[in-house]
Amino acid sequence: MCKDLPKKILIVDDDFEIAQLIKISLENDGFITKRAENGLEALSLITEEEFDLIVLDIMMPKMDGLEFCQEIRKTKTIPILMISAKSEDMDRIKGIMTGADDYMVKPFNILELLVRIKALIRRAYYFRQNDQNDGIIELGPLLINKLKYTVTVGEVEIKLTSKEFDILYLLASHPKQVFDSESIFKHVWKEKYFDSNNTVMVHISNLRDKLERIVGYKVIQTVWGVGYKIEI
Repeated sequence: MCKDLPKKILIVDDDFEIAQLIKISLENDGFITKRAENGLEALSLITEEEFDLIVLDIMMPKMDGLEFCQEIRKTKTIPILMISAKSEDMDRIKGIMTGADDYMVKPFNILELLVRIKALIRRAYYFRQNDQNDGIIELGPLLINKLKYTVTVGEVEIKLTSKEFDILYLLASHPKQVFDSESIFKHVWKEKYFDSNNTVMVHISNLRDKLERIVGYKVIQTVWGVGYKIEI
């Protein structure tokens, strides 16, 4: 990991044993952790402290993970890794549509969890420095700043998840070029792509909605049967 660690992770899970396993593993790897037993408790903690990533269970009392994710995405772009005992595609899609950046099914391999957490933090907070202008793209009304991980239209910031930002930055870096779902997935997730994987489609849909709400027109075009592109 990077030199200025430790990063602070919020673990939101009502299962003490699983939360404790995650906590011990993260702290052994140099992270600082805090735990909340449900979404309401997590919301309270986030108003008091800054966290670098959230590990979020879905099934919890008082406020579940989906409700929490929807609420937190109104104001924050902090990376969220959602964990759940549910393995169906629709549950994964729901998690992503509410704003999660990644999704793992219980029981999971704790080493894989650590790898995914580090990857999310790396993508969200660290960037290769090539030159002073690299990382800032002006495209139509959009100002995309990879150094700050922000997208603005005038004075208005468009709140995106880290994955949504990465997709937008990829497309905006190559205007008019068409990227298929497999290429986008490999660039952004850096994992093996499966034909049945609809993760990219869900993220593109969310990204489009957020951009169009502010810009007023469709920024990302679909080239049917091929992929996606930006042409402003």
